Amino acid sequence: MRAYYSADRDRFYADSPSHILGELTRWHHFDVEAGQRQAWLKQIELLRSALAATPVFTLYFEFAIPRMGRRADVVVIIGNAIFVLEFKEGQSRFDAAGIEQVEDYALDLKNFHEGSHGLAIYPILVPTEARLSRNIQFELAFDHVARPFLLCPADLGPIMQMIGSRHCARDFRPAAWEASGYRPTPTIIQAATALYARHNVADITRNDAGDINLICTEAVVTRAIEACRNHGEKAICFITGVPGAGKTLAGLNIATRRSERQDDEHATFLSGNGPLVDVLREALVRDHRARTGGQRSAAERHVQAFIQNIHHFRDEYVHSDAAPSDHVVIFDEAQRAWNERKAAAFMRQKRGIADFAMSEPEFLLGVMDRHADWCTIICLVGGGQEINDGEAGLSEWMAALETRFAHWRVYTSDRIDHPDYDLNQNARRFLTGPRVSLCPDLHLGVSMRSFRAETLSDFISHVVDGDADAARAAHAELAHYPIVLTRDLAEARSWLKGRARGSERYGLVASSGALRLKAEGLNVKAAIDPPNWFLNARDDVRSSYYMEDVASEFDVQGLELDWTGVCWDADLRHDGVRWQSYKFKGTRWQSVHDRFVRLYLKNAYRVVLTRARQGMVIYVPKGDDDDPTRVPGFYDGIFDFLRRCGLPILTSETPAVAALQAATTLPLLPVRAQP
Repeated sequence: MRAYYSADRDRFYADSPSHILGELTRWHHFDVEAGQRQAWLKQIELLRSALAATPVFTLYFEFAIPRMGRRADVVVIIGNAIFVLEFKEGQSRFDAAGIEQVEDYALDLKNFHEGSHGLAIYPILVPTEARLSRNIQFELAFDHVARPFLLCPADLGPIMQMIGSRHCARDFRPAAWEASGYRPTPTIIQAATALYARHNVADITRNDAGDINLICTEAVVTRAIEACRNHGEKAICFITGVPGAGKTLAGLNIATRRSERQDDEHATFLSGNGPLVDVLREALVRDHRARTGGQRSAAERHVQAFIQNIHHFRDEYVHSDAAPSDHVVIFDEAQRAWNERKAAAFMRQKRGIADFAMSEPEFLLGVMDRHADWCTIICLVGGGQEINDGEAGLSEWMAALETRFAHWRVYTSDRIDHPDYDLNQNARRFLTGPRVSLCPDLHLGVSMRSFRAETLSDFISHVVDGDADAARAAHAELAHYPIVLTRDLAEARSWLKGRARGSERYGLVASSGALRLKAEGLNVKAAIDPPNWFLNARDDVRSSYYMEDVASEFDVQGLELDWTGVCWDADLRHDGVRWQSYKFKGTRWQSVHDRFVRLYLKNAYRVVLTRARQGMVIYVPKGDDDDPTRVPGFYDGIFDFLRRCGLPILTSETPAVAALQAATTLPLLPVRAQP
């Protein structure tokens, strides 16, 4: 239900406070404590007074904000202006957490509620015991979401009436606004937390017909699992997708849903991406403790059974012939599993096993094949995501299935032969065989990460492929996804701070080979702690917000920020014709000739360029004539190519906040500033 109680002016004043309270209590899914009842009655009283002079309005109590899993206290519509109100019962101060909370509500409506896209939205924080309002600034940000108003109850009515009078719209229909689609796009951290708390994936994701259809993907995988379970078969499913399309979310959803449906069927999400595992685990532990109040150790045990590091899973079964307890396992970023050379070297050097002679895909298939009855493997595959030496790609999976596991059925996306998945000829031939079923719903083709620009992945692909003309054409379609260029790091940091609002997260990212950024104060060799970097608050120096620690592709793959500063070094430079790859060794740059190492570098930049949900600034240093490792010519070619791709240069005039058009005609009320 979108709101617990909604009414126009006539109904709001006709209904008694006790009747409204009854409606709120009826739709509330938990026991209503006395404090909550008192808070609702206080809100009703304040709003009856505040809106008395407003002739037309519609209001909604406890309005759902699904992406955040929360409800705004009250939403009021006057004309076609949307007011989002958050009351703090019994408080007199405007605390930072409350300001951030109400601004987040407003931003979520703007970004994800279809009916709010073109409207002005005003977040208002009202501590019910506040005597004075803070200074009021009538300004709208670039997307027409105002800075939060910090009002005492006495000023709430006059301010809303004054703003509402400037938004007259006789043909605006609140009922149509309310009924318009809500298309949330959570971060993977928010999604994992919601799914772990047993929310439905349909409540937290967009469902754009034919483009992003996680529900259809889940249905295909579910049918494959049920067929295996019912007929005693074994199968593997390959889900492909562009960066940010929701592959990890699909895997997490399958893991939670399977564990819900079958008491005897435990499904586990496995990933070789250490930072992703660490961040998701820590986020789930913190959320679990916040919801249950339990001990951290108990929460950690619970979470570790749900999300595991694939290498720990491998090590557990390399010394045992037992079948896993899991009949369903989800391998995230399956294309990054190790080839035989890398796996054998690791086992020999780190585990003391001299005779290990299998690729990681072959070994993992063998472990699951130990089940005497049935099992299903789901492989999540990203195109152009191999970023490390020894990562096998999909061809190793196909080779193992063809040579050792001929009794397994194979379900795969019909896009798996795309060049980004780098299949060899033998793998392509295998995919044409009778054991393989091709299914369009196993491909997720549109980025959910960048909800402002669903074609961002196309633009980034053209950039890293060195096609400036195609990139420029794709950039022209990114009207609501700002990407700017600068050669000033301080300017980049300032732009990020100015763009981000509420709890929106920003930070600096760079290729792991960007070693000469050290001269700019950015040391990619200084390891970050991913859980702290991604999860901690603004006042923590370890967090991304401080923009002191730069994260590499290894730290951020599979995760995302709202805004990023991409710091570009001379490891990938443009000579005016094509990209050239370099590696810094000792005291100088060395040209890279190995095809695979060049591919890893290209993919490293693909990863860091696709981490931002809302926009990014790309920082290209100017170089230094006196430093042979940072010759200006190394960087000028990069900057010139990116300009040819259509990217504008960040200047002091680039707006981060646009003043409200009517600001000069809106008389300020005689509101005294609270000290």
